[in-house]
Amino acid sequence: MKTTRRTLLKTSLAAGVLSSITTSLGLSAAQEEAAMDKVEKAMKPLKILFLGGTGFLGPHTVQYAIDRGHEVTLFNRGRSKEGLFPGVEKLVGNRDPEVDDGLSALMNRQWDCVIDTSSYVPRIAEASAELLANQCQQYLMVSTISVYANFNKAGMNETAAVGTLADPTVEKVDGATYGPLKAYSEQAVLKHFGNRATIVRPGLIVGPRDKTDRYTYWPVRTAKGGPMIAPGDGTDKVQYVDARDLGQFMVHCVERNIYGTFNAISDSASETVADMVTSCIEASESSAEPVWVDTEFLTEKGIRPWVDMPVWVPNEGEMIGLSQIDVSRAMAAGLTIRPRIETARDTLAWFNTLPDDRKAKLRAGVSPEKEGQVLAEWQSLQQAKEAEIATGDTQEGSS
Repeated sequence: MKTTRRTLLKTSLAAGVLSSITTSLGLSAAQEEAAMDKVEKAMKPLKILFLGGTGFLGPHTVQYAIDRGHEVTLFNRGRSKEGLFPGVEKLVGNRDPEVDDGLSALMNRQWDCVIDTSSYVPRIAEASAELLANQCQQYLMVSTISVYANFNKAGMNETAAVGTLADPTVEKVDGATYGPLKAYSEQAVLKHFGNRATIVRPGLIVGPRDKTDRYTYWPVRTAKGGPMIAPGDGTDKVQYVDARDLGQFMVHCVERNIYGTFNAISDSASETVADMVTSCIEASESSAEPVWVDTEFLTEKGIRPWVDMPVWVPNEGEMIGLSQIDVSRAMAAGLTIRPRIETARDTLAWFNTLPDDRKAKLRAGVSPEKEGQVLAEWQSLQQAKEAEIATGDTQEGSS
């Protein structure tokens, strides 16, 4: 199969999401206590079942639910970080009903709602939805904007066509199957919950605990200071969502029985890549100097959107819609996005708590060596152009 920019970006997006599934790094006790002090209690405490809840998005959402005063139960394989959420009921089992005791720990129990952060295969999603259909009122599933079949136009909303597979029974989750399998998983949940289901489709999820370094690259790179590659001319749109904002929106939906499908990500009209880079410089209080490098030049030098320049996708061509998703429905339902500098500052602070060997090599973004090489070539090209212009002016003046 021919590799195009579209397939590269879609595969990279899915692969990045997959690589963040199992992380369970935590905030400090002081940070969690400070956050808890700011949260108001819910008017009506709920009994919330989390399927998963110990990865990246899960802990933020679980912590917020606890802070709101809800009674939380976690169901997973029991492999989470020791000591995570002491005092919270934990049920051990497997999402796959054909493995070990499967879902048996969930039988004959009642909850107000379930928040499913770990559905990737429709057969497994359907097993839990079918079992819980008569045991809770609402089923909220975390899906993804990767469900959409194409990103070749801006402003897509929740009615856009989703991807399909020639064999919908395949269960290998990779860059090519991730989005369509999520779409089939949505359908499995809707089959059993219908209008009692909430489908949340986030885009790039960022913030503390994200082990992929996709967004993290930017505050970490700016903190190092000096000249740095900034892609394009700064006007390209970017969209991402802080995991804490996404978690709060999910809890908000179950507290208010908000149903339906929602693209949950920042508003594309609110931020450009220049805004993002500037906020990271301000958050890191550094002397970083962004050098805006033409998209075509970056392509020639093998600097890939989303992979070597994370978060960024040129707002043109066959992937124009990836960073221009319509989020008006989620915003109307109560999704709020914190100031971008707060996300940058907190992400950098979290990253700086990691072991030195972990911080030594970022898992996303262009390498320092490659960046230095491309910057030197770009600056040499610009100097040559300036010299040519100056020579032309001199010749014109002497004629």
